[in-house]
Amino acid sequence: MKVAVVGATGLVGSTMLRILEERNFPATELIPVASERSIGHKVVFKGKEYSVVTADIAIAMKPAIALFSAGGSISLELAPKFAAIGCRVVDNSSAWRMKEDIKLVVPEVNGHVLTREDYIIANPNCSTIQMVMVLAPIHRNYGIKRVVVSTYQSVSGTGQKAVKELMEQRAGSHDHKVYPHIIDLNVLPHIDVFQDNGYTKEEMKMSLETCKIMGDNNIKVTATTVRVPVVGGHSESVNIELERDFNENDIRELLSNQSGVVVVDNPAMNGYPMPIDAEGKDEVFVGRIRRDYSQPNTLNCWIVADNLRKGAATNAVQIAKYLHNQGWI
Repeated sequence: MKVAVVGATGLVGSTMLRILEERNFPATELIPVASERSIGHKVVFKGKEYSVVTADIAIAMKPAIALFSAGGSISLELAPKFAAIGCRVVDNSSAWRMKEDIKLVVPEVNGHVLTREDYIIANPNCSTIQMVMVLAPIHRNYGIKRVVVSTYQSVSGTGQKAVKELMEQRAGSHDHKVYPHIIDLNVLPHIDVFQDNGYTKEEMKMSLETCKIMGDNNIKVTATTVRVPVVGGHSESVNIELERDFNENDIRELLSNQSGVVVVDNPAMNGYPMPIDAEGKDEVFVGRIRRDYSQPNTLNCWIVADNLRKGAATNAVQIAKYLHNQGWI
């Protein structure tokens, strides 16, 4: 099976390669694709060197599946070209997520919506993925009316240049090109571009994508997304209003039984999820589970995940594995 990775030299693309290998995905040949400046560079996969090629060459090689992490405009241009040759595309950009005929998938939550006819499949936003992993079992059992989320997102979500800039600022630099302000020892309530309604594009992604993945447009979601000086791992403070009352221990048990979710909730022993512990792991970690006493049927929790793995690359590989298990690739 030929597998193309478009954007293979970026942070998410290189993580995709690592996870394909870790999870022993049955690839017989890798086709790494990147921008013109990376053509000819070598990447190593399963102990073998592969040269980075152009998208045209990759399409001519007829891969069975292509994992995209190269930006929205590139995806809009290239994904249909790959799909036209019978190649399945799993795209990590926001380009296809809200298109009505494109599935937006977190396999543990709504993998069942995929069909043999789906050739372009959207990978959700990193912050949305980790949140719906926790929301889904709660919604199935209690019904969710409203979600209020504030995120604490690491700089790796922006890319390699952002990580480099943070490290340079930690070493004393006052230059900032990636963000509008210095990020070291600072917090920026600004991720992606501001919209006319006062929310950022990232905040609107969380609202719209959550409803699409959960298959319920009646869930109300409001978000404030914030960049923090952490290299890897996104954190979220989430307030969830339910349709009926709950027992906190029942919620913990429910989440403990959800595939891909780990409950870390022992405040007496300082046990709660942190990005430093989630980095490099594929699970979504949840803790600080507690009743909101300010209104009925509402709980608070704290959710953490590695944004490059479950928030991006791992989820894409899981979709690919689902397609393979169904016999569609």
